[in-house]
Amino acid sequence: MLGNHLLGLYEKALPPELGWEERLRAVKELGFDYLEISIDETDERLSRLDWTKEERGELHRAIRETGVPIQSMCLSGHRRFPYGSADPAIRARAHEITEKAVLFAREFGIRVIQLAGYDVYYEPSTPESLRLFEEGLRSACAVAETYQVMLAMEIMDTPLMSSITRYLKYKAVLPSPWFTVYPDVGNLSAWGNDTAAEITLGQNGMVGVHLKDTLAVTEDFPGKFKCVPFGSGCVDFIACLGQLEREGYRGPYMIEMWYAPGQDWHTEIINARKFMEEKFAAAMK
Repeated sequence: MLGNHLLGLYEKALPPELGWEERLRAVKELGFDYLEISIDETDERLSRLDWTKEERGELHRAIRETGVPIQSMCLSGHRRFPYGSADPAIRARAHEITEKAVLFAREFGIRVIQLAGYDVYYEPSTPESLRLFEEGLRSACAVAETYQVMLAMEIMDTPLMSSITRYLKYKAVLPSPWFTVYPDVGNLSAWGNDTAAEITLGQNGMVGVHLKDTLAVTEDFPGKFKCVPFGSGCVDFIACLGQLEREGYRGPYMIEMWYAPGQDWHTEIINARKFMEEKFAAAMK
């Protein structure tokens, strides 16, 4: 727990060779309440959406044996297969990924699917790609509503979804109760947003909050959005956590970090949790 909040750990903080029971036991032993699973653009992780009955059974058993839930999903597979692609086959794959992810979430009790806010990533953005992106989100909301699974837009590392303000432009045309926001205090900070004002704007729609550090975007630096050690970046965690608490946020926090081969990952994760506990305690003073 972080104060009275559930505290989650991102799957990619752990060595990829761990089995599911090992992963979930590590989450518990390291002092976290749940795991956020990754369905990214790699074939290996996308293939989870097509697991056999036996493969699904392995994860069900691991959850049952450890008592550790998988509460959220980072669905970044749309970076490779975006809704806004000029290729209709890629767009069709984007829709297929969404439906399979929603059904996966329903089966495993995952509460929130975090969406990647990219109209396209490996193609140029155009007015048509933006139109198709909005159309894709509308379709995703319909699937989510059908199965009662929450979708949440992450604040991203690219300009299109670089603030809660930008998310709200999509929320205005997609007023589904199943379309919400999952802010990342690192990404919010890196883009130079007024983080307190942004948190206030999102107060009625936040279903999760990512905690990570980042390096700010400047005129001559593109920013750094991953693998920035906690405390060495631009995020004022005390200010962000304090504002979230003042706005009455009661949802979970999730520490987002990445495993590097050869590192003492146990120590890295424990230190990250302790760092965040200290910042939260200071924010409450």
